[in-house]
Amino acid sequence: MYDTDDLYNEEEDYSGPSRSQKKREMTALQKQAEKLMNLGPELVKKCGLPDYFIDEVLDAMTITAHEAKRRKVQYIGKLMRDIDSQPLIDFLEDIETGNRADNLKFHALEQWRDRLVEGDFSVLDEIMEKYPEADRQRISQLARNARKEKDKSKPPKSARALFKILRELSE
Repeated sequence: MYDTDDLYNEEEDYSGPSRSQKKREMTALQKQAEKLMNLGPELVKKCGLPDYFIDEVLDAMTITAHEAKRRKVQYIGKLMRDIDSQPLIDFLEDIETGNRADNLKFHALEQWRDRLVEGDFSVLDEIMEKYPEADRQRISQLARNARKEKDKSKPPKSARALFKILRELSE
């Protein structure tokens, strides 16, 4: 007869990921490929992946027909199985993180400019503390001119120049 202990105690042989898991992984790779295709040719060339892969992505970017593009994305996902996709994932994360950091820096510069134009010259001390090489006199002159332009409803030429100086300092 059957020994019930043997039925429950046998360890099942692990034969790798399930079919569903493989499909989830393929879908994730296809989504990474779509993100890469949305970046633009210049960034695709900088992703550090093999040339044949980059050529396929660039080719896919030129396809406009929906079904053809879907098939091409699937093919690129298949190619990604054969290469190490971690550098691509890291590359895409760096771009997304970099964009967020750039936006935060940009907003901080805008706030400094707006505070200077409003007449809050205490921010000038913050700027000088952070960027000692900054030309204090030039910044304060541009802020005063920007305030006058704003009061007279003129184009914000000085405000733009002020922002440009602040951006150059931060870079």
